[in-house]
Amino acid sequence: MRYNLGIDIGGTFTDFVLVSENGSATIHKILSTPQDPSLGLITGMRELAELIKTDFPRFVSSIDTIVHGTTVATNALLTRKGAKTALITTKGFRDALEMRRGIREEQYNNRYRNVEPLVPRYLRFTVDERIDAEGKILKKLNAKDLFLLIKKLKEENVESVAVCFMNSFKNNIHEQKAVKFFRERLSPSPLGRDGEGLFITASTEVLPSIRFFERVSTTVVSAFAGPIVANYFDNLAEKLKSINYKGTLLIMQSNGGVVTPDIVRKSPAVTVLSGPAAGPTAGIFYANRLGYKNCITVDMGGTSFDASLVVNNECVTSTEGSINRYRIALPSLDIITIGAGGGSIGWINSGGLLQVGPQSAGAMPGPVCYDRGGKVPACTDADLVLGYLNPDFFAGGKLKLNKTKAEEAIRKELASKLGLTVSETAAGMYRIINSNMAQGVRQVSVERGYDPREFLFIVAGGAGPIHASEICRELEIPMFLVPDTSSVFCAAGMLLGDLKHDYIRSYLSSFTKLDRKKFISLFMEMKEEGVKILKEEGCEVLPFGEDSGGAFNPVLDMRYAGQYHEVQLQVDWKDVINFNLENIFTAFHNEHNRQFGYSLRDEGTEMELINVRLRVTGESARVDLSAKGNRTGSPDAALKEKRQAYIPELNSFKEIPVYDGDMPLSGALIKGPAIIEKVTTSIFVSEGYDCLVDDFNSFIVYCKKNYPDGFRGNP
Repeated sequence: MRYNLGIDIGGTFTDFVLVSENGSATIHKILSTPQDPSLGLITGMRELAELIKTDFPRFVSSIDTIVHGTTVATNALLTRKGAKTALITTKGFRDALEMRRGIREEQYNNRYRNVEPLVPRYLRFTVDERIDAEGKILKKLNAKDLFLLIKKLKEENVESVAVCFMNSFKNNIHEQKAVKFFRERLSPSPLGRDGEGLFITASTEVLPSIRFFERVSTTVVSAFAGPIVANYFDNLAEKLKSINYKGTLLIMQSNGGVVTPDIVRKSPAVTVLSGPAAGPTAGIFYANRLGYKNCITVDMGGTSFDASLVVNNECVTSTEGSINRYRIALPSLDIITIGAGGGSIGWINSGGLLQVGPQSAGAMPGPVCYDRGGKVPACTDADLVLGYLNPDFFAGGKLKLNKTKAEEAIRKELASKLGLTVSETAAGMYRIINSNMAQGVRQVSVERGYDPREFLFIVAGGAGPIHASEICRELEIPMFLVPDTSSVFCAAGMLLGDLKHDYIRSYLSSFTKLDRKKFISLFMEMKEEGVKILKEEGCEVLPFGEDSGGAFNPVLDMRYAGQYHEVQLQVDWKDVINFNLENIFTAFHNEHNRQFGYSLRDEGTEMELINVRLRVTGESARVDLSAKGNRTGSPDAALKEKRQAYIPELNSFKEIPVYDGDMPLSGALIKGPAIIEKVTTSIFVSEGYDCLVDDFNSFIVYCKKNYPDGFRGNP
């Protein structure tokens, strides 16, 4: 039997999904090992071998591909524990990284302070060179300036260098010379690092586009995380080699595609949202199975809650992302992440009001009920007190939960100060975190011009299905889907991703002055570069002009003349190659109207082009997740027990049935209220909902009011 393995290393749990060649999936979760994430990865692989009852060496040899999502770059930014980084930039622009765009993030808060730059001022150096906005050299780069910097970099024990010159996106000759100079003397490796050498990167290697702050910030982020990410993958490669793994290793990017580790070593910033990016990819697969093209995916894990949008089978992307307030202008999936997970801590603010999150108890010590030394109550403690979790069956019984300690912590830290009972306080925590997550869904939908009620709501994460009914009730969403791989949703999505590479070229011009030859040549240049990389990654791509083996998705950054912000417009490849501007103009007017409620179609206003982008996609060997479950006529055989649980609609406890979700249930109808327990997650079907188990063992939970005759498919 041959297998493919998806691995998602999160802040609290490391998720595994092992898919066999016949489409059956084996799911596994272990606590993460933050001190060295690769340790948990190898441990989880050993436990998977035991689960499928095979010896470890044979198991390793049977794995064709491992697709891995990593939070190494994310954690480096969140904790500011990256490489000691220096910035080399143009004279006069030393403080651009700190000045940002000259606008406070909170414009009306006079006490608001900008985030501390990743590169302190004493490590920001300048050289006397200058290229103008047209790409003409005004002042040549002097090699003597670079020689002087060598000594300073060594004296300060710098580990990484970011090179970003003004207007290098127009002419990168000075950046190329500087990077070549430093690599020859400080880091002879072609990847920019070699043992004791420095990690060195240029802005035109990371983001060759207009807007200096976005470019310098993204380059610094890549340099800051570079050595950490490279060391992690070197360490992982050694561990995989030690267990004699000879298959393919692919890494999840922030754009929802996968790449080889060598690409990540060159540009570590592409993995900043590596883990959550697989969620929308999985969402497309499960939505299509129910006949939907639009869906919202949410993933509630131990530390965070991620929400993302899929429109017409395309994951919504953005180039205005940030992590810990550090700007990253690379294309990434538009994912809203908030501090709302099973480990989110309950606390009382200065006004005496109950709050939950964003602080998290993490994997260690974890919620109080984990009995690992935690002292402050978390969301999981509230879920346990409310009856949604079985203290003897958490993680299939591997982790016994201490309900007594959870109740005592809620009483001591919260209830006694609020003048409430333990149950009332736990119910308050439950309602607050649900409201926080509903707001996160509004951010990714309503604030983007979409009505969440018109989307299939797909719920993932070990904790998500416990809270989904109340999130949907608040947002008036009529139904939600809990896939069979819900608890390892992103790990499953990693096995469904294609090889993807994003390219950008700045071309600032009004459309009346657009040069046809230059416009088309920029896209062909990016296409050629992408095809070359795909071939190196082993993806078969046919010659230009033949529409197979790869997909070419062009995007134009456009705006009306006089506007400051532009609209990212997806256009047809044929319209680009044929220079069909009329179709492009019509599409722009329509998209501007959808996003902002108006267009200037009839005003004759000039349109401007800022950037041209191209995503080059090569199909990878996708796994088959279509194994069907055994049908059953009734859920009675899966009834485990009845227990008291809190019913939000009634604001009281009620004895409700608890079903074994790991038993064959395909075709079964489960009336709410009820709890469905699986080894890796629990699903709470609230008072106003019923649940239908589909042919693939996924759970369709629908509002009785919206579907009085039961769910009958895509409305």
